[in-house]
Amino acid sequence: MRKANVMLKILVVCPWLLLLVACNPLENDTKAISMLVIESLAGTDNNGNEANFTQSDVQKVDKDSGRAFVTADIAKATLTARTLDPSPKLGTPPYADIQLTRYVVTYTRSDGKNTPGIDVPYPIEGNFSALIKVDVQSAVTFVVVKEVAKLEAPLISLVQNRAEGVLNVTAKIDFYGHDLLNRNIKATGYMSVFFANYFDKE
Repeated sequence: MRKANVMLKILVVCPWLLLLVACNPLENDTKAISMLVIESLAGTDNNGNEANFTQSDVQKVDKDSGRAFVTADIAKATLTARTLDPSPKLGTPPYADIQLTRYVVTYTRSDGKNTPGIDVPYPIEGNFSALIKVDVQSAVTFVVVKEVAKLEAPLISLVQNRAEGVLNVTAKIDFYGHDLLNRNIKATGYMSVFFANYFDKE
């Protein structure tokens, strides 16, 4: 009977021990108690209006000089930090906020043609220095398409009329950061991007 009681106590305690050392499933090998939540991703349409996609003009023309030029496409992410335990008994710890450090954008096509520099633009990455607080929405802007991508294949073909009129890709955006105890955190979002040589308004 005594051995049975001891075994029962061990079985009760073990799940709590596993919970204490469990890894955050959103980022391998991390023991962070918070996660990064992407509330929304927003790009712009060809008229400059905010949208849940991006219409990327691969070449613009200056109306005064007639000279062609390219610009980067900017997107906006609204982010929030959340604790994995929605109701911590001791309150939200001060180190649960997330320091956002960088992001990576990769592009894919639905037809499976995904070779960077041939079928889709090369991946890009950039840095952040933003503190995302628990249960507080924070907006950050980032480059979703760099200028140089519009001077390389496959986007340059849209200008030279050697490709389809519109190239539709999915931009996968990985956001990286860490909590204030330096434990890694990652979140991933997706946005449709439509590349074309859109008509320039006078």
